Amino acid sequence: MAVWQPYRAALNFAYTQSSIRNIQRIFKLQPRGLNAQSYLNYLHNRRLHTMGSINCKEYNTTGSTPKKEKSTGGAVGSYQSKCSTQSPSTTMSTEASSPDSEYTSAVRVDCNVADLKENEMKQVDFDEDTRVLLVKQNDRLLAVGAKCSHYGAPLQTGALGLGRVRCPWHGACFNLETGDIEDFPGMDSIPCYRVEVGTKGQVMLRAKRSDLAKDRRLKNMVKRKPDDQRVFIVVGGGPSGALAVETIRQEGFTGRLIFVCREDYLPYDRVKISKAMSLGIEQLRFRDEDFYKEYDIELWQGVAAEKLDSAQKELHCSNGYVVKYDKIYLATGCSAFRPPIPGVDLENVRTVRELADTKAINAFITPETRVVCLGSSFIALEAAAGLVSKVQSVTVVARENVPLKAAFGPEIGQRMLQLFEDNKVIMRMQSGITDIIGNEEGKVTEVELVDGTRLPCDLLILGTGSKLNTQFLAKSGVKVNRNGSVDVTDFLESNVPDVYVGGDIANAHIHGLAHDRVNIGHYQLAQYHGRVAAINMCGGAKKLEAVPFFFTLIFGKGLRYAGHGSYKEVIIDGSLDDFKFVAYFINEADTVTAVASCGRDPIVAQFAELISQGKCLGRGQVTDPATREDWVKKLGEPLPQVR
Repeated sequence: MAVWQPYRAALNFAYTQSSIRNIQRIFKLQPRGLNAQSYLNYLHNRRLHTMGSINCKEYNTTGSTPKKEKSTGGAVGSYQSKCSTQSPSTTMSTEASSPDSEYTSAVRVDCNVADLKENEMKQVDFDEDTRVLLVKQNDRLLAVGAKCSHYGAPLQTGALGLGRVRCPWHGACFNLETGDIEDFPGMDSIPCYRVEVGTKGQVMLRAKRSDLAKDRRLKNMVKRKPDDQRVFIVVGGGPSGALAVETIRQEGFTGRLIFVCREDYLPYDRVKISKAMSLGIEQLRFRDEDFYKEYDIELWQGVAAEKLDSAQKELHCSNGYVVKYDKIYLATGCSAFRPPIPGVDLENVRTVRELADTKAINAFITPETRVVCLGSSFIALEAAAGLVSKVQSVTVVARENVPLKAAFGPEIGQRMLQLFEDNKVIMRMQSGITDIIGNEEGKVTEVELVDGTRLPCDLLILGTGSKLNTQFLAKSGVKVNRNGSVDVTDFLESNVPDVYVGGDIANAHIHGLAHDRVNIGHYQLAQYHGRVAAINMCGGAKKLEAVPFFFTLIFGKGLRYAGHGSYKEVIIDGSLDDFKFVAYFINEADTVTAVASCGRDPIVAQFAELISQGKCLGRGQVTDPATREDWVKKLGEPLPQVR
């Protein structure tokens, strides 16, 4: 494990920002008598970039390499937050005596231990640039970073579970003891702080110096050792594969690690491409190329898996290589489905699945372009919403009478229909395209609808579903279902030992009411699968315990949804007109299978946390508006003893 020099990250930050104030702040927190001059040598031509999101103004997405943390021993990849009720003087003296101390001197914050009730959260200022989330649980004080590492949501407004906090926006979970990310989306953990309580109850915090200049933290990762002859392969450059390769190194695997990516680009956040088609790879990628080199992750870009021979433990690749493996993780995802419509192969008939798709679409976009989107899937609707202000017209053609009916029900679907029409999107519902008409140049000029109507069209975007990328598993020994999915155990292992499967192609159990395996293509679930598979490949025994959680942003309206299952009734609380509502989906057994919301955070995150604890919600608990949210109190209650 590489050893870190103290203050390096913090000084880089100060240098990058050209801010004397930042430098003064950093050294004000150091132990007395420490000569900082030696650390300035590390500032030459170095920068500390912040991983972030275009959806959060506080972050600049750079795709740069996160820096390594100094290891304190113990388990690879985390460090413990400590809470002490003894006088701080004895603890501080040990820390301050060493110039190599990882933590700052104790800083008093605006909180007394008596200010916090059990299961209460409070955000405090560590200094003028650093916010910390304080949590009191089981009569202990715990402290972690105040922002979600995904898009920067304030965690104090999230869902507090048992030993973890869940992001109010998209459901990512962070361990309160370590700050480690445990559920997704996101790639990074958050800082955690040492807590001390003075004799009069004053709360004091110690920050890890390397965390001062950032709101996110990369867990410790190992590199390859030449004498370790084991080979692990991860196939699929999406969110599941990207998370898996990092977790494998975080779990201490020092053998050869090959990352096979079909696209020519570095692994990136593909969930953004249908929402913001103008983004480039620098704004989308999870990490830069140097990151993978630093941790000895062999990145094979533009390479696809062509055949798996599980008997010989060999993967045949499109670059002509045949690689033997000890264990392999398959997360090859989906490809966009093109329906068998005449003219579907014309040049300007496009899908939205990969970065190359959005680049092609952008090439067709002008203020005079007439766009038609086929389908009312999330991808088609996000594309329509993103393009309507840039082109002459956008028309959505779909079979249902309202969009998103299957996911959200008819009432919410009707409100979404109105939202699109209010934003000048032409909605042709209960329709379809029977013919795509092109010119001599092989480009579409019109589309014909089921009623014979013809619409002028310069660009046709297909949002007509997807197909699973498992064709390479033919005759592999891995059992493939008729829909292309692969049944896996609760530890993500297929019917063949040492072959793990996750992401969109996995038919897996979920946390909740579904007793059978389900095949769900959610971004959050794909990342979670990557983590679970990696832990188990490295010798762990991590069981699937995720609750499906998805989200979208359409015309500035953020929709959240957690859970899974059929429903017979939807109980709506709040105002659909104002887009401030909660929807409870009730099944035949009068049980809530899912919850959706808009403008009512963190209710969906709270439901996801409830289900993750093995608890459930009944119809009777949500019928009375006066007591409809009383169930939230169950989050802090332990499960009843089972005799």
